[in-house]
Amino acid sequence: GIVGGAPGMVGAALLAGRAALKCGAGLVTLGVLDEAVRVDFSTPELMFAQPDRLVADPALTVLAIGPGLGQTRAAFELVAAALRHPAPLVVDADGLNCLAQREELAQACAMRTAPTLLTPHAGEAARLLKVGIDDIQARREQAAQELAASFNAWVVLKGAGSVLARPDGTTSINPSGNPALSAPGMGDVLTGMLAAFLARLPPWDALRLAVWLHGQAADDAVARQLGPEGLTASELIEQVRNRLNAA
Repeated sequence: GIVGGAPGMVGAALLAGRAALKCGAGLVTLGVLDEAVRVDFSTPELMFAQPDRLVADPALTVLAIGPGLGQTRAAFELVAAALRHPAPLVVDADGLNCLAQREELAQACAMRTAPTLLTPHAGEAARLLKVGIDDIQARREQAAQELAASFNAWVVLKGAGSVLARPDGTTSINPSGNPALSAPGMGDVLTGMLAAFLARLPPWDALRLAVWLHGQAADDAVARQLGPEGLTASELIEQVRNRLNAA
């Protein structure tokens, strides 16, 4: 299940859903806040459900929340409900901003017993740790460790040389990727990939695979002269599937 897609930001949820499908997730259901959207005509395999029902669905094997979610009252309520779900959880984008703004949500995240994966860029990490962006960039590995410890989560601090951190303090630096990944929607694709892999792998393995594959797909696109200039998130999904099946 993937929850997000407020009016004007539906594309974020669609990208996450398409990426999850193309990474072999099987049945993917979107909980889109924009009530006018109930089908993805380019990817009709995606299912749709009311967001409040999806975050409470006990049948979910993995839940992801955040792409295009917004920061409305409904968004905060959905994040709170997602944190209560017993399945592994991926929190991205506005889901992270909700955690940063409400201490009770941060505490609920830290108390979860199921795996939680957080995917902040430097700005989101700064808000979560209540420091400046320059501070995050000056000590990226330590910041990732602090996030993992504070939120009891597996973390990828995105950026050049993405830093991965486990709750126990173990870290890893991802070697793949290039500036094409700064384009809009690339993080939404990563969220869908993480959800797909988290459904069948332990959290650390899912995180390492998704982040490496995300970057390697961008490197493959550059090698084929599809980027870095002008590579779109939708195009990256196809490169991800190609590399995944070639591995």
